Amino acid sequence: MTIIKAAAVQISPVLYSRDATIDKVVRKIHELAQVGVQFATFPETVVPYYPYFSAVQTPLELLAGKEHLRLLNEAVTVPSPATDAIGEAARNAGMVVSIGVNEREGGTLYNTQLLFDADGTLVQRRRKITPTHFERMIWGQGDGSGLRAVDTRVGRIGQLACFEHNNPLARYALMADGEQIHSAMYPGSAFGEGFAQRMEINIRQHALESGCFVVNATAWLDAEQQAQIMKDTGCAVGPISGGCFTAIVAPDGMLIGEPLRTGEGDVIADLDFAQIDRRKMLMDSTGHYNRPELLSLLIDRTPASNLHQRGDVLRQHTTPDAEII
Repeated sequence: MTIIKAAAVQISPVLYSRDATIDKVVRKIHELAQVGVQFATFPETVVPYYPYFSAVQTPLELLAGKEHLRLLNEAVTVPSPATDAIGEAARNAGMVVSIGVNEREGGTLYNTQLLFDADGTLVQRRRKITPTHFERMIWGQGDGSGLRAVDTRVGRIGQLACFEHNNPLARYALMADGEQIHSAMYPGSAFGEGFAQRMEINIRQHALESGCFVVNATAWLDAEQQAQIMKDTGCAVGPISGGCFTAIVAPDGMLIGEPLRTGEGDVIADLDFAQIDRRKMLMDSTGHYNRPELLSLLIDRTPASNLHQRGDVLRQHTTPDAEII
């Protein structure tokens, strides 16, 4: 029998600071280790912070203003001292950690989920395949290479971010890959109560269909942070309020404990993997309840690259006198 202690973490970023937010995450990992947590999910792009400004500024304001550039300068490269610090904290805590970051590659940002195994190894870096609406002004697109579950010390884990949970084929890719724990993450402190309600539907439905545990984390903005964003962007408080639903869901779609709706804190629960088998005895959507001869999914997991080279290998491995047949 496998029982894993998991935590869904609702945490505030240190606004506008990658390094300070990393330090806060590292402290939280050590804190969770003291109560025996073996797996933790942190919010979407919590390092350094979610680009709330992209939802409230016009494209012209984004281009002419400083917010996008500031986020670019504070973003995370992989690997880097920032990722090394999270990996070291995971190793010291003996904890598997899933966390969302703004990843920078060149001049482009990505909504990226990082998964560290309990020995500190980065075992998955996946990018949100399609940023949602206004997010497309900020983030590039990911590829299908991250649409897979990964074996870790605590089990087989899949990850998706925010509105990716409205893409049934993306979810099915992870379900068919045998995920036992699903790490879900959303921005938090955004878009009001309706957003939180739709989030709850998303994560509970995924647990019910997949027969796995869902550990979901949202971030939190305090009043001072809201005031700072309002000052910097000219927005009202409404778009940067509410929308928090940090929770853990059982394989039958039922909430384990009370979700966290306001403030910083954690939802901690024991995940008994026997519940996965019990759920799938009734309905296994990728097994006995599936009809693959009628319905199937084609996935292209080829990593996308902006550079494709031809001929270099051939020139390096032939001499001037070589004959090519």
